[in-house]
Amino acid sequence: MDESIWEAARASRGWLDAANGTGQTELTCRILKLTEEAGEASAAWIGLLGQNPRKGVTHTREDVAAELADVAFTALVAIESLGLDARTVLDACAAKVRSRLGSH
Repeated sequence: MDESIWEAARASRGWLDAANGTGQTELTCRILKLTEEAGEASAAWIGLLGQNPRKGVTHTREDVAAELADVAFTALVAIESLGLDARTVLDACAAKVRSRLGSH
């Protein structure tokens, strides 16, 4: 990933810290924000499928992808908010997945 992504995640954490503090309630809200963003991705997918007959098709694949990117970025900010380096955590996750794929 481009360095700007990691910098943006750290900057977002700093902005949220300055605006809302760093207590347990704030950390809880940042983690819960993932659920909100995932719901928006789900709503976009439903909109792409046209599952609501009243609304019809309301979203595109690009809309769904943008919402999924919001989920990913929100997760990076939450990891940074735990006091951890999001890049290190994500690298460890990728290594775990790679090792599982290599064992087949």
